[in-house]
Amino acid sequence: MAQAEEQLAERSQHNERVQWVLANFITEDTELLAAKASAELTAAQVAFASQAAQFNDLEGLDYDTERKLNLLRSSIVIPAPMDPEKTAEQSEIGARLNGLYGRGTYCREDGECLALGELEDIMATSRDAAELLEAWDGWHSISPPMKNLYARQVELANEGAAELGFDNLGTMWRSAYDMDPAEFPGLLDEMWEQVSPLYEALHCHVRARLGEVYGPDIVPQDGPIPAHLLGNMWAQGWENIEELVAPPKTDAAYDLTSILVDKGYDAISMVETGEAFFSSLGFEELPKTFWKRSLFTKPADRDVVCHASAWDIDEKDDLRIKMCIDVNAEDFKVIHHELGHNYYQRAYKDQSFLYRGSANDGFHEAVGDTLSLSITPEYLAQLGLITEVPDASGDLGLLMTQALEKIAFLPFGLLVDQWRWKVFAGEAGPEQYNDLWWQLREQYQGVSAPNERPADAFDAGAKYHVPGNTPYTRYFLAHILQFQFHRSLCEIAGNDGPIHRCTIYGNQEAGERLNAMLEMGKSRPWPEALEALTGSPEMDATAVLDYFAPLKAWLDEQNTGRQCGW
Repeated sequence: MAQAEEQLAERSQHNERVQWVLANFITEDTELLAAKASAELTAAQVAFASQAAQFNDLEGLDYDTERKLNLLRSSIVIPAPMDPEKTAEQSEIGARLNGLYGRGTYCREDGECLALGELEDIMATSRDAAELLEAWDGWHSISPPMKNLYARQVELANEGAAELGFDNLGTMWRSAYDMDPAEFPGLLDEMWEQVSPLYEALHCHVRARLGEVYGPDIVPQDGPIPAHLLGNMWAQGWENIEELVAPPKTDAAYDLTSILVDKGYDAISMVETGEAFFSSLGFEELPKTFWKRSLFTKPADRDVVCHASAWDIDEKDDLRIKMCIDVNAEDFKVIHHELGHNYYQRAYKDQSFLYRGSANDGFHEAVGDTLSLSITPEYLAQLGLITEVPDASGDLGLLMTQALEKIAFLPFGLLVDQWRWKVFAGEAGPEQYNDLWWQLREQYQGVSAPNERPADAFDAGAKYHVPGNTPYTRYFLAHILQFQFHRSLCEIAGNDGPIHRCTIYGNQEAGERLNAMLEMGKSRPWPEALEALTGSPEMDATAVLDYFAPLKAWLDEQNTGRQCGW
């Protein structure tokens, strides 16, 4: 185990540096170097996971050795069979799936071809149902060629999972959650049942407003909402249709983007403000190398990956963020989120290699979002960005903005892996893939396919995380945990008002409790890490209901006389 950790740490740090260079200098050469480094790391992980599997039934191991063996076995997302030919086949399939998605375009009859970004812009801004349907259909036409490749990949990955001692790949993914893999879906459904009344109220209101815009023939008022009308290619976030469904504006509203511009903020001062937030909680300042090595603005001379991300290059103190920062409210929030990752990374740096990570894969995203929830009017007033805290009449608008992003996402965050787990378990073959996909989307989201789907459709493949093999449950967990973390931190900070108005800025006691959880990394089961912060080992979605209580009351009022549900 000591040898495994030493070698994996060395390869991981090398891979991280090469991936950083690729993200900041995109060329054919850096792509080749990054692919080689990634392949070498994956090969080492597979080799050590296979060695770990030989101790599956060994009794009497000490806690750390047993835990690390399990982490080794469950940390590979797509395990390859030991047969070299099948390993090579699986690698080729993965590359082809990524290529099909990455090169995906929709070409209109006039010859104009649109990539995903352009199609997403149409989904976000158009209010023409026919144009929206064309964009939605166009993107979903890229995925049918993926279906048979994906089915073969499932066969190979299940074989690899079996060689590591798991029933199938779904069992292997769920084994990473410190509980019986068979019981984990039930835990997720329990949390969903807690928050589903809030989602259903939001769904009912949004459906009614969309019915006013598009008419009841397109948006029936007693069924699911057609998937192309919600402002997002996958209907996973509804913030792009906010102007259609939002409460009336009040004088209490403010425009943070305009304030930041008027105050003369730039990329650096926005990041410095984020750092000051963590310093106010008692965290050490970021290392000088952070400011020297991070990417804050888009270079004029080369292509870079602008998607915001936090990096921990040497798993000690070489922390960085990579962002093409614009001076606006969204990036102000994202900076606080990404720094949350960096401070988490630094908190667990003294753990051994396999323990350097979040308690479960939902914790890292949740921590970043938790800090973003403290960007409240009170926080902005303490920074001098607004002169006084506005009254509560503006809260409904802010809460609706949050709900269209975070509450609308919850059922989608849950169902993507529900679909995959059933596929991995053999409950649906390729011919049933699409029927199962839409069955789950209607069941959880109340969203329907906007038209009759072709026989060869593979609509799940039009979502990157499916052909890209990125587990999705982490995002559902993060959207629950962030509110549980926020409520607990607000209680520790002595907040006695509504938690949607609470900021923990300046409260070092809250910072100490947060750090107590962060520094554990994944050295202990996640319920223990959760208890270190919240006082309870149970994930609890009631904090979501507490946060959005004023909005739920308003939605219920709006929905009086409407037929809700689907």
